[in-house]
Formats: sequence, C-alpha cells, structure tokens
Amino acid sequence: MAHRLSSRLTSLLRHRATTTTLHRHITTTLHNHLPPPYTPTLRFLSTRTLRPPRPSRPDIGARARQLQTRRLWTYALTFSCIAGFIVIVINQFQDQLVFYITPSEALEKFNLNPSKSKFRLGGLVLDGSVVHIPSSPQMEFVITDLLTDMLVKYEGSLPDLFREGHSVVVEGFVRGYSDEMREKEEGVLVGSRVLEVTKKARGAGIYFDAVEVLAKHDEKYMPKEVAVALERNKKIVEKEEEERRAGQGEGGVVA
Repeated sequence: MAHRLSSRLTSLLRHRATTTTLHRHITTTLHNHLPPPYTPTLRFLSTRTLRPPRPSRPDIGARARQLQTRRLWTYALTFSCIAGFIVIVINQFQDQLVFYITPSEALEKFNLNPSKSKFRLGGLVLDGSVVHIPSSPQMEFVITDLLTDMLVKYEGSLPDLFREGHSVVVEGFVRGYSDEMREKEEGVLVGSRVLEVTKKARGAGIYFDAVEVLAKHDEKYMPKEVAVALERNKKIVEKEEEERRAGQGEGGVVA
C-alpha cells in the first residue's frame, strides 16, 4: 500500500513538472511571436512613408553674382599681369636704347636727368686733343659739335680710321668730372699743347666714359642726326664770326 502511494505521488509530481515546463514554453513562444499590443502612435509611426527631404530651391541670382564677381577678379588679375609685363619690357627697352646725340645735347640731357646718361656721342675729333695720360691705360680726346667740347676717356686701342679733325661716334656714359680729377690730370699735362686745346672741355664739369669707339665705314661715317646738328652749328659759328668781324670793322671805321 505504501509502495503504491509513493509511486502515485512520484507520477503526479512528474506530471506537474512537465505541465509547468510546457506552460512556460507556450508562454515564451506566444510572447516571441505575437504582435505587441495596439497603440495608435506606434501604428502611425510604423505605417508612415519615409520620404527624402525636399532640396531647397537654388538661388540663381546669387549664383550669377558669384560668377560675375569671380570673372571680374580674373579679368583684373589678367590685365594687371599684362600691364606689369609691358612696364618691365618698356623699362628694359629704354635702358638698352641708345640715342645718337651731340656734345651739346649730351650736356643738356645730363643736367636735366643725370640718371639717364647712356648715349652714342657723335661729332668731330678736335685737332690736337688726342693724348695718352702717363701711367694710365686710358686715351683721351675731345669731341666737338663746334659749339660744345666734351672730353672723352677710352681704355683700349683706337680704330685705324680714327683721325683728328674727322667724324667719330663713341658709345658710353656721361659722368661727372670732379675738380680733383681735373687738377690731377692738368698736373700731369702741364706745359703741353694738349692742355691748352682741351681746356674748354675740362672746364665743363663732365666727361664721357667711352666703352666703344665706332668707325664702321670710313672716316666720313656719321649718323644723320649728328651730321644735321653739325651743319646747323657750323652755320651758327659762321654767323657769329661774320658778326664779330662786322663789329670789328665798324669799330675800326669809327676810330
């Protein structure tokens, strides 16, 4: 009897444990598979169609103004570069540009703007002015346009066609002739005829530092503008000489 009751009790306990496990399994399964309780807010959010945000309409006017400003800056920068390049080229060209002038014009230009001193000087070699300064590699001579005499210093050998009394063209720079330089050279040349011939040129306060003596064709070679200036100066000198002689004649008659 006791054995039956024990068996019966064990069977009931096993059945109850099985029922409890099955109940837990069913509950877990239903919880995992059934939908959540109905709520209007969740249903609205779950059924609402998600649309991408609508892009804002581009401002065409602002874009056009931006492009116009950029274009104007590009034009301004381009024109500035071109203008700067032109200015540089003109300055370089002016620095390399050399004019044919006479001693009178060289003196005038140098007095007006001493920074622009590079010229091609044309005229006649004054008779008796060519000299080699002792203890110096330089040759000296005077170029004249019949009105103004200019002392020329040149380091090197003079061309074979170089002659006193003939035309010559020299290229170089007009420079200041200090009293110290003049006194030193006059001390070396004291007592010579050259000093007397070049006295007028040495008193001008400038000299021409020649880097090249040009004698291209023959002894008559001379730029056209220099030849015209010499012819004009020759007429001026002749006129002044005639007036001087006429004044001397009138003075003699009155006496």
